Amino acid sequence: MNTKDIVYIALFAAVTAVLGLFPPITLPITGVPVTAQSLGPMLAGAILGARRGGLSILLFVVLVALGLPLLSGGRGGFGVLLGATGGFIVGWVISAFVIGLLIEKFWDRLNVINAALSIAVGGIVVLYAIGNLWVSIVVEISYWQATVGAAPFLIGDVIKVAIATAACMAVRRAYPLISRAR
Repeated sequence: MNTKDIVYIALFAAVTAVLGLFPPITLPITGVPVTAQSLGPMLAGAILGARRGGLSILLFVVLVALGLPLLSGGRGGFGVLLGATGGFIVGWVISAFVIGLLIEKFWDRLNVINAALSIAVGGIVVLYAIGNLWVSIVVEISYWQATVGAAPFLIGDVIKVAIATAACMAVRRAYPLISRAR
């Protein structure tokens, strides 16, 4: 790992922290508050690739666990990771890694569809599988109940997938940071 890698890792950990400063947007149809922060792992994986993207979000999660109030609403501390939403926060690391892995796999033929599907698989399917399992264990409900309870958040996550896809394609054209070989 070189200095450039470390800078990119720190930069995307900071981007994820800054996304926590945006106030939640409440969807009028569902009344569910959607935060911008889960866009961070999507961007990290799609722009930096699997290794650097996963490490950047791991750095962010470690800083949160150490008590820095970097999560949306100024939350932080190890206790947050043990709460009902902790599985989603820890799942961000795996999510960023999976997104990066898929983007790297499709790099030679990457287009909007491949990028969007890669980001959706890692940022929604994988993340919700981990997060809903965590919720079902911590809250002591069935996995199905946790999944149904998380369904309204899909609207915001689909919007974030579109934003991350646009950013991924723009960076790929202008200044590609990953390649299939990475």
